[in-house]
Amino acid sequence: MKQEKIGQYKVKESIFPIKIFIYSYVTLLLLSGVHFGIILFFQRMRINDIFLVHFVLIYWAAVAGITVMMFKKQAKKYYDDPIKEIAKQTVKVANGDFSVYVPPLHTADKLNYVDVMIISFNKMVEELGSIETLKTDFFANVSHEIKTPIAVIQNAAELLKTNSLSMKEKQDTIQTIIYTAKKLNQLITNILKINKLEKQNIVPSIEKYDLCEQLCSCILNFETQWEAKNIEIDADIEDRCYIESDRDLLEIVWNNLLSNAIKFSETNGKIYISQKRIADKVEIVIEDEGCGMDEETLHHIFEKFYQGDTSHATEGNGLGLALTLRCLQMMNGCIRAESYKGKGSKFTVQLPIENQRKEAGI
Repeated sequence: MKQEKIGQYKVKESIFPIKIFIYSYVTLLLLSGVHFGIILFFQRMRINDIFLVHFVLIYWAAVAGITVMMFKKQAKKYYDDPIKEIAKQTVKVANGDFSVYVPPLHTADKLNYVDVMIISFNKMVEELGSIETLKTDFFANVSHEIKTPIAVIQNAAELLKTNSLSMKEKQDTIQTIIYTAKKLNQLITNILKINKLEKQNIVPSIEKYDLCEQLCSCILNFETQWEAKNIEIDADIEDRCYIESDRDLLEIVWNNLLSNAIKFSETNGKIYISQKRIADKVEIVIEDEGCGMDEETLHHIFEKFYQGDTSHATEGNGLGLALTLRCLQMMNGCIRAESYKGKGSKFTVQLPIENQRKEAGI
């Protein structure tokens, strides 16, 4: 049986293989032979020709009827019923039910085009269900993340209306409002960024620039934070390394990774930053000696709003690594995370040195 490949599936080249045509041809020859046999029989028995004609017509009418019924049965089984079932389930999907499933007609080694259509339909429904779940979770998380700082600002504002606060308490309350408002602004900014990145409303601006200079600049931007915690920065970076990429998108990546490394490092800790070329790629490693992550947290860190370490939840909104991943995907880059509880975390980023828009799928 000849097969051809559609995507990852091997399917029958035709729903009617050559042996079916051979069987049909032989069967028609046998039926024709029976026809001539009937004529010879009637001639030998000297039966009226009119009766012979009518008998032959009835014979072929019966053959045609049986043939049509057989084809109808096969068409109903392998085409009409599956298509009707898909149509029914499509209506359910259109109404928001993503739990539907249509069983394929054949096993994996005997697939035909209808089977591939059914399998693809099931996969599409499964993906739509996942997207709907993610969308629901996203809006629930956004609502929760926005509601919390608004409640803090409202409570602080209500407190300021009273005359029972000392000057120091008033200043502390005002600082709380300012800090929370900044955090809310950062949250909304990140939501807008990740929304634009996922919808590809941001068109990468590919330019050739010095990655090493950018890394050093980003590290120095966090000088106040790592000095406040007396963190030692051990950087092994080349003097120059020119890449073709989007400078602004990659700045988001380095800022998020450095911010997390500092945030999760203990006082008097150490952060290792290295950069090296590997063939046509450049590899950047940012490693800390902080609290680390367990296996469950490591599995979810690139999901939106996921925060494994709740002790630092007030310092972020769980969007940083989701943004980082999306930025790298748009630049044909990749990121790998390694971590052990209590032993720190290590993030390895790989980027192509030469990067074209068409390669990035834009």
